[in-house]
Amino acid sequence: MKENIKKRIIALYESCFNEKPESVEILPASGSYREYCRLINKNHVCIGAWNTDLKENKAFISFAQHLKRKGLNVPEILAIGAPADIYLQEDLGNTTLFDYLTQTREKEGFTDDITNWYKKVLKQLPGIQITGAQDIDWSCCYPRDAFDRQSMMWDLNYFKYYFLKLAKIPFDEQALEDDFQTFTNYLLGAGLDYFLYRDFQSRNIMLVGDAPYFIDFQGGRKGPLQYDLASLLFDAKADLPSQVREELLEYYLDCLSEYISVDRQQFRQYYYGYVIIRIMQAMGAYGFRGFYEKKEHFLKSIPFALNNLSELLKTIDIPVKIPELLKVLKDVTESEFLRSIGQAEKNKLTVRITSFSYKKGIPKDHSGNGGGFVFDCRAIHNPGRYTEYKTLTGKDEAVKEFLLNNSEIEEFLTPVFHLVEQSVRKYLERGFTNLCVNFGCTGGQHRSVYSAERLATHLRNNFPVNVVLYHREQDPARQS
Repeated sequence: MKENIKKRIIALYESCFNEKPESVEILPASGSYREYCRLINKNHVCIGAWNTDLKENKAFISFAQHLKRKGLNVPEILAIGAPADIYLQEDLGNTTLFDYLTQTREKEGFTDDITNWYKKVLKQLPGIQITGAQDIDWSCCYPRDAFDRQSMMWDLNYFKYYFLKLAKIPFDEQALEDDFQTFTNYLLGAGLDYFLYRDFQSRNIMLVGDAPYFIDFQGGRKGPLQYDLASLLFDAKADLPSQVREELLEYYLDCLSEYISVDRQQFRQYYYGYVIIRIMQAMGAYGFRGFYEKKEHFLKSIPFALNNLSELLKTIDIPVKIPELLKVLKDVTESEFLRSIGQAEKNKLTVRITSFSYKKGIPKDHSGNGGGFVFDCRAIHNPGRYTEYKTLTGKDEAVKEFLLNNSEIEEFLTPVFHLVEQSVRKYLERGFTNLCVNFGCTGGQHRSVYSAERLATHLRNNFPVNVVLYHREQDPARQS
């Protein structure tokens, strides 16, 4: 943050509270061009914001004030500068839903507590969408007052030009344009009668005490109910298990039914259409920020988005013909180039983590460096002995729960993490580019898969490394 901007924010704080801040903490940059700081003294703590886009500031401030009046959990606007490129808002702390999700998941797996937090969020979402839309000043919307045809085409073309073209995915331009029109016509049938938050995802939800609070809704506009739900449940890096998504979808529909009458079948049909356009919009953002602006951390979301899209394409049934669009989306999910993004960038340490079955031998080290680790998981109590787990893997919640509650998995993984961390630190220090870590068990299905998943999450969250995770016996089509 520039020194003159910082001084202006401090002056605004002094004007608001008649006191000087004892300290000013510059907060880490996010995906936007806005900059934030935390101003602190013993009586008042708040967040100072600076953004040169005055129209965007007007939208955020207007919506925050309106939603606050409606009794919804958003930050209070404390003071606005002149000009309005700076403002002060209530400090909601540092813990986002995404932070809580990743930290809890690393230690305990995907717990009921995580699901319950999502339910608290979804309990409030219909209020934001329906109560929030009442008497709101739509003229403050920026850049557009509705998620209408024009907004949809912006998102679809964003995906086409900043993702497809930069990722070198071939397509028939005219056929794809025709499908965009058909797809948009279909989506508009859901109606545009509600407040659409626009970026309703886990990084924009703060956990304060036992309640969720909501930030970064400056892109709000009129729109359908389905879009924000799709944004939350298919948030790429949150990587929610499919069965949890289904449970949360049903819970949201129950909550929505307290406000309006709901045709669940019709809602679901439109919902999956909006999941697709939301994923495409997000991929456009990853392409623009990652490929074009060279911000590598955006590229690391691409593999998660590909997994979501791949899962979706197996089950959805859109009741309109969009053959070129579906073909392009399938090609995206099958692109080896895209699947390597965020996992194997050049000149960085890549940790390849593999689960395997000892019956088929220890995986080869394709980096050519040799070495690394092989951990034998066969001393851990095996869920595969029990009928109810035989068709599951270490990625399934039931298996995770079994291992955490009925085995010595934590005692096993604690020294494993320490050993791997020691090598990672030294490899980073010396500029090495490859490290292999292998987890073996009898069938390469339960214990080894779980251990590999845990280590991958741990390294991604704690070290600037590329993690390539491969379950050899679960994905035999790939070469190990």
